Amino acid sequence: MAEQKQLWGGRFCKGTNEELVKMNNSLDVDRRLFAEDIEGSCAYAKELFQRGIYTRNELEVTLKGLQQVVEEWQCGRIELKASDEDVHTVNERRLTELVGDVGGKLHTGRSRNDQVVTDMRLWLKKAIDDLKWCLMEVLKVIVDRSKETIGILMPGYTHLQRAQAVRFSHWLLSYGFMLQNDFQRFEDLRKRVDCLPLGSGAIAGNPLGVDRHALAKNLAFGSVIPNSMTAVGDRDFITEFTFVSSMCGVHLSRLAEDLIIYSTREFGFVTISEEFSTGSSLMPQKRNPDSLELIRGISGQIFGSHCGFMMSLKGLPSTYNKDLQSDKVSMFSTFDCLSLALKVTQGVLQGLVVNEEKCRGALSYETLATDLAYYLVRKGVPFRVAHHASGAVVAFAEKENIALPEVPLNQLKEINPAFEEDVSNIWNFEKSVEQYSSFGGTSKKSVEFQIATLSDFLKDFHKHKNKNK
Repeated sequence: MAEQKQLWGGRFCKGTNEELVKMNNSLDVDRRLFAEDIEGSCAYAKELFQRGIYTRNELEVTLKGLQQVVEEWQCGRIELKASDEDVHTVNERRLTELVGDVGGKLHTGRSRNDQVVTDMRLWLKKAIDDLKWCLMEVLKVIVDRSKETIGILMPGYTHLQRAQAVRFSHWLLSYGFMLQNDFQRFEDLRKRVDCLPLGSGAIAGNPLGVDRHALAKNLAFGSVIPNSMTAVGDRDFITEFTFVSSMCGVHLSRLAEDLIIYSTREFGFVTISEEFSTGSSLMPQKRNPDSLELIRGISGQIFGSHCGFMMSLKGLPSTYNKDLQSDKVSMFSTFDCLSLALKVTQGVLQGLVVNEEKCRGALSYETLATDLAYYLVRKGVPFRVAHHASGAVVAFAEKENIALPEVPLNQLKEINPAFEEDVSNIWNFEKSVEQYSSFGGTSKKSVEFQIATLSDFLKDFHKHKNKNK
């Protein structure tokens, strides 16, 4: 049985079962919140002073003690005891050891219910800012590499079958805009994380008249949660964080999958830097894209955290329940996995070698079959008729085992009389990509505009970042 006194043990006559002690202890996870917990405690102590709970001297002693506690954490000198259930217990116990009985005043009107969720929101705001920065670093690499490779043509794929000729930059930018959406989701989510729960007590609110708006200002929160029951029981912000992170992870996974395929000998479009590759313990010739495979796997872990925590929430009654202790596991693991995946993705893209000859060599004439249909459309043929005729040309070429440009003109005319000698102008990949000049297309001008769009997005981010410093 647990022998040391618990913070909540006054009404209990028996000690807690040892196995329950292990299950209940969250210190190995929530110790990461030590700085945020002390930050929130300092703000709360100041508000207790305003309510007459502390004298001026007691406040100063308390703040000095809290500062010493955080320094002990930072220097690795903090001593943990068997009775320490969580980071909040450690901090209050250590504060009391340093300043005496006045340390016991800090929890007046405060519950771990509103304390922990305040810590989490403080931590998560910073975490989201870190992830946004990581996303921006990946986007910068995508923009830079897109500029470098804008002249490289390759097949675009649907159903993993060669579809139409596109620019390599166009393909890469497609992921850039997915990640831009992820950035904006994180930015929008942060507004909902930036709401103060502190001062809500366990469920009913605070009986001391603490000024929660003053607390919000002191802790740099943008708003205050208006309902104390919502404040202590809401974990939607964690669920939304794991969801947005899952979306971002899926995008990184799809990018990784494309690069894994493109790096095979069968494709050879790209070469992954040795820094982000590994070998085989048996086959000396192997150079495996493990970095990308790990990113692909990590995305599953991130979604697993999201799905698991959603299942913890779905049957809970209102306000705080101990099931919510798993919220920090989901939050921390999601952040750790995604930030690592973003940093590795950035490195892979920076060191990526794009093999222009291989990309161009994969451009086969059947990718111009749609252009053949457009040729007829420009001659006044209805698209459905043109589409059928182009398909018939492809079928004839396959049957005769010849390339599309080798189909005789008389055979083309037999398929559709609108074919003329100028059909030979179609068999040009550069002309093919340049015809897609509408907004979002793969022409050089259009791709340059896409690059400029993401470049402006990056500039706006850095401008806003510098303004807020």
